[in-house]
Amino acid sequence: MEKKRASSLRKGALFKFFLVIAAIIGVFAGTVGWLAGNIRQGLDLQGGTHIVMQAEDTEQNKVTPEAITQVINIMQKRVNEMGLTEPIIQREGARRIIIELPGEKDPKKAIETIGKTAVLEFKDEEGNVRLTGEDLKDAREQMGQNKQPVVALQFSSEGGDKFARLTAANVGRHIGIYLDGELLTNPVVNEAITGGSAVITGQRTLEEAKDLAILLRSGALPVKVSVLEVRTVGPSLGQDSKDKSVVAFTIGLSLVVLFMLLVYRISGFVADTALLVYVLILLGILYVLNATLTLPSIAGIILSIGMAVDANVLIFERFKEEIAAGKILRLAVQSGFKRAFVTIFDANMTVIITSCILFFLGSATVKGFAFSLGLGVAVSMFTAITVSRTLLMFLIDANWIHNPWWFGGKKGDVDHV
Repeated sequence: MEKKRASSLRKGALFKFFLVIAAIIGVFAGTVGWLAGNIRQGLDLQGGTHIVMQAEDTEQNKVTPEAITQVINIMQKRVNEMGLTEPIIQREGARRIIIELPGEKDPKKAIETIGKTAVLEFKDEEGNVRLTGEDLKDAREQMGQNKQPVVALQFSSEGGDKFARLTAANVGRHIGIYLDGELLTNPVVNEAITGGSAVITGQRTLEEAKDLAILLRSGALPVKVSVLEVRTVGPSLGQDSKDKSVVAFTIGLSLVVLFMLLVYRISGFVADTALLVYVLILLGILYVLNATLTLPSIAGIILSIGMAVDANVLIFERFKEEIAAGKILRLAVQSGFKRAFVTIFDANMTVIITSCILFFLGSATVKGFAFSLGLGVAVSMFTAITVSRTLLMFLIDANWIHNPWWFGGKKGDVDHV
């Protein structure tokens, strides 16, 4: 009776082992391509425009952290209005702003729309500012009565009252409409204009009117910004980088898998299976967090692949030492994991701490590398300690393989059951 029960338990453990292996391989084959294809890609992988801007002090306005935050918010509004997909706008240091616009092939137009201060002013003939962009509620491009593109302005309630008083006091006189100190139009007021609306003429095309409307809707930048760097990455260059990254990832993963199989045999197969779980979890987290995949972040992932099996190497070496000392397979595995845990934890924590420092203090490029490396190391620690151990215990409970050589031991080692 006891023999039947033991045999049943062994078969159950072996069934669990192969079931989990099959499930992991099936899920990996079915989802890894979709996950990799749906993670947001940076400029270096899909092409676009990279712009570095810097905020500058003027006599009227000084650069402050609050002003930089406001600049980023306004730029984000302008980029969204342009209809670009998945733009990235982030601060670098105290004054610099990094802007990445995937798919944008006209950097000059992007800079004019995003970086323009866009201070709108209505001035009387004496040059007094009587109305500003802060009094606007909305601005839209449209075709005027003479089929000419115009920007239709809608003032706020208070702004409408100001505009009505301004036009009533200047009948027969000019009112200049300025953007960043440049005269847009200088119409003559024929009568008082009520209703809280006006139009700006002088745009040559509807696209030009649209760009102006975007600037006015998003509001004026609180400080002046200048362009430090503009870089355009073509889609063909991005595709070439992507193809090379895929090749590097595949070669790196294949070599690690082959090494583990040759050196540690069945244990290596278990570690390779855990590596598939590692890749799935890592890509899944990147997808859920809507992280941007760039060449530096791919480098961090590839580096973390090697570190992912480093924990398994430490465990299996401890395992071999326990076997050589005369312990049975089950106790050798348990002792190997226990002895290696502290070393694995300390080693991985130093990498994670370093990655955090690089992430918080490094530039945008370094941040991508640090994030993927730190995340990869954290995930690898989980898969090595949890997934590998669970699969090995299933296999040992099945009592299917008795020769420690299959678990990475020496040929002379025997299982002291």
